[in-house]
Amino acid sequence: MDALSQETLSAPEALSPCLSGGAGKMSPTMGEADASSGSAAELLLRRLEAAGAHGEAGICSLEAATALGLEHQVLVGAVKSLQSLGEVIEAEQRTSKKWELTPEGQEIVQEGSHEVRVFNSIPSEGLVQSELMKLPSGKVGFSKAMSNKWIQLDKNSEGGPRIFRAVDSVEDSVREKLLQVQQGEADSLEEKDRNELKKRKLLAEVTLKSYWIKKGNAFSTSVAKQETDLTPEMIASGSWRDLNFKAYNFEALGIMPESGHLHPLLKVRSQFRQIFLEMGFTEMPTDNFIESSFWNFDALYVPQQHPARDQHDTFFIKDPAEAIEFPMDYLKRVKRVHSQGGYGSQGYKYDWKLEDARKNLLRTHTTASSARILYQLAQQEKFTPAKYFSIDRVFRNETLDATHLAEFHQIEGVVADYGLTLGDLMGVLKEFFTKLGITQLRFKPAYNPYTEPSMEVFSYHQGLKKWVEVGNSGVFRPELLLPMGLPDGVSVIAWGLSLERPTMIKYGINNIRELVGHKVNLQMVYNSPLCRLDA
Repeated sequence: MDALSQETLSAPEALSPCLSGGAGKMSPTMGEADASSGSAAELLLRRLEAAGAHGEAGICSLEAATALGLEHQVLVGAVKSLQSLGEVIEAEQRTSKKWELTPEGQEIVQEGSHEVRVFNSIPSEGLVQSELMKLPSGKVGFSKAMSNKWIQLDKNSEGGPRIFRAVDSVEDSVREKLLQVQQGEADSLEEKDRNELKKRKLLAEVTLKSYWIKKGNAFSTSVAKQETDLTPEMIASGSWRDLNFKAYNFEALGIMPESGHLHPLLKVRSQFRQIFLEMGFTEMPTDNFIESSFWNFDALYVPQQHPARDQHDTFFIKDPAEAIEFPMDYLKRVKRVHSQGGYGSQGYKYDWKLEDARKNLLRTHTTASSARILYQLAQQEKFTPAKYFSIDRVFRNETLDATHLAEFHQIEGVVADYGLTLGDLMGVLKEFFTKLGITQLRFKPAYNPYTEPSMEVFSYHQGLKKWVEVGNSGVFRPELLLPMGLPDGVSVIAWGLSLERPTMIKYGINNIRELVGHKVNLQMVYNSPLCRLDA
């Protein structure tokens, strides 16, 4: 349906779109119809019939809506409905423009212009400028009254600048011009006056759309319902021969079939993946949910007595309970750096046990995959710089509450090259988060067993109105890299964050209506276990 204006017919020129049709106003002898006596379509048909009886060629939709006591938009709907029935009526859309008072203009018609109100508020002894500016019309009225030279300002008055009347009386020409417009005489104003009132936002030019309605070849005052479906019963009984069927609209769009949607996290995940690819990263394989403790902890220089390796924090596998195959030379170097030290480190000085390293578990972080890919990188004949990323599921033996889940998605990025520093890490993080639309970042020193130095990454969350942690980062320790066989001088910077963290999910929720195609309660999302940070 065409969008048509619903103007209040307070001025004669509001009827002008239809008056141009060659017919005058509808005959006053028709009387007022009762809108409750039938549907809008039936009322319109009866009105059209009465107009024809008085010798009128047609009726104006604006006039008809007023006479029938209907909103113009309702009458337009009736016109569209009747047009769909065939040649019951003919309707020609017409457009015209009119000048209309804005709310501020209507206020001036009632109370006077701002400058006149300011002039009238100044007593004979004058008024302190600061007091005048407190009046509702003070600022605008003062400027216009000064421009008209109705008032004068004495800056040297005792008690501060003071305003006095410069003339005895004034004429409110602005109000008079607006009254002319309200009375339907806008065309009598000079163009410069209309433009001045429009510039002051007291006057607006609006477009009026209406229909000139005439009888069609199949005109009737009764609306017969058209059949839309041919049923087996109609065919069997032959009743279809006597029925009036609605014409097919072959250009109409079909009903959208009900369909599912990808989970919002999967769609946000694809956005993250695209950002990594744009930055030149390669996705590393992360299809092994079950890892050995060796790759999940020992290769990352996490001591075997670390609390994270306790059953209270990690899901250990019963069957198969242990891993069998390891790169034994590499395993021996890892054992040595843990128990005896090496590569400039004194190690942890404890009795490293192979049976603990062989225990299978559900991986607690995708950094285990990073360890595997860095080991493969170290086995190349000639080292080449590399950038890797992963986005996949990890598991923690957590008590489920508002801030913890036993299963979530971890995003990880790793860059390996000669001479990388903490400054490089901060630069990559800024670039990464900027592509997410997150520009407010803070870095805080932290501790990780496998990175030194380490940093926590914080971002200001507009939804929660506070700084929240969005990730962890650092430079991998030599005790982790050198046993793998990476050349001396190669540094690896890395960072990880959860896909479900509040700032991340907020980034996706900002575009959620595009992502999932329906309404989402943002507050519900912020308060969900995925997002809350109360603890």
